[in-house]
Amino acid sequence: MGNVIPLDAARLGRPPAERPVTPVPAPAPEQSGRDRAIAGGLAFLRRRLTGDYPIDDFGFDADLTEHVLLPPLRPLYEKWFRVETRGLDNVPTEGAALLVANHSGTVPIDAIMTSLALLDHHPARRHLRLLAADLVFQLPVLAPLARKGGNTLACNADAERLLSGGELVGVFPEGFKGIGKPFSERYQLQRFGRGGFVSAALRTGAPIIPVSIVGAEETYPILANAAPIARLLGLPYLPITPTFPLLGPLGLLPLPSKWIIEFGEPIETGSLGGAAAADDPMLVFNLTDQVRETIQSTLYTLLMQRRSVFF
Repeated sequence: MGNVIPLDAARLGRPPAERPVTPVPAPAPEQSGRDRAIAGGLAFLRRRLTGDYPIDDFGFDADLTEHVLLPPLRPLYEKWFRVETRGLDNVPTEGAALLVANHSGTVPIDAIMTSLALLDHHPARRHLRLLAADLVFQLPVLAPLARKGGNTLACNADAERLLSGGELVGVFPEGFKGIGKPFSERYQLQRFGRGGFVSAALRTGAPIIPVSIVGAEETYPILANAAPIARLLGLPYLPITPTFPLLGPLGLLPLPSKWIIEFGEPIETGSLGGAAAADDPMLVFNLTDQVRETIQSTLYTLLMQRRSVFF
C-alpha cells in the first residue's frame, strides 16, 4: 500500500515538509512607538477630563509636569546641551534630601535641567521640588505654571514642610546674584546668604547634597547689565550678551554649551542636634561654608577635566 499524502500537500504538489510558511510581519518599531504615544496621550486626556490626578497642598501637579511641562524641554537637555550626569547614586531613592546647587546662566535653565536629570535618569525617577524667588510667582503666566511644576517660595517654612514630607528639595542659594553675574566672574560662587537652607535641613534631619553644574555659564554670557532699564521694568538685571539684544528674538536662543551636572556625596545632618542645632548660628555658618566650598572645589575640578566648552 502506497504512502498517503495529506490533502493540502497533495493539492500543492509537494511533500508536507516543503510547504511554504508565510511569516507574520512584526510591527514596525516606529508604529509601536507611535501607538504607545497615542495611547499615553489618550490616557492623559482621560485623566484630565475625569479629574483622576493628584495635586498636593503646594499646587504640584505631577501628571501635568511629566506629560506637558517637561517634555518640550527634553530636546534642550538631550540634544542641545547634551547633559552628562554624575553621582546620581548619591541621591536617595526615597525620603527627603536637600539639593544645593550653584546658579548661573542669565536665565535659570539650570534648575530645569537638574529636574530633568532626576526625573529621567535617577532609578526612582524622582521629582525635584524647587525653591524659587518671589519674582517667579509675580509673573502672570509663569506663576501658575511654576506652582503646577512643583516650585514653591524660597522660605524656610515651605522647605521644612517639603522635607518633612520626604521630598527632594532643590535650592540655589546664590539667587539672582548667581545667574546675573558678568561672564568675567563665571564659576565664581557668590554669597550663599544667611544659611536658611541649612537650618531647614537641620530641623528635619535631611541630608544636604551639593550639586555642581558646569556649562550653564556659557549659555548666555553677560557682557553688561542695563541696570537703569532693569529698574524701570522691575527686574533684578537686564543682560546684554553677544547675541541679545543685537539679534532680537534670535538672541534668546541659548548657546549649545556642553553641560555636566555632578551630584556630590551627602552631608548628613541627622546627628547634629535637630532644632537646637538649627538655632546655633555658628554651626549653621560653618555648615553653609562647607557646602559652598564643596561646590566651588568640584566646579574647579570639572573645569579642569573639561576639554571644550561646546564639544
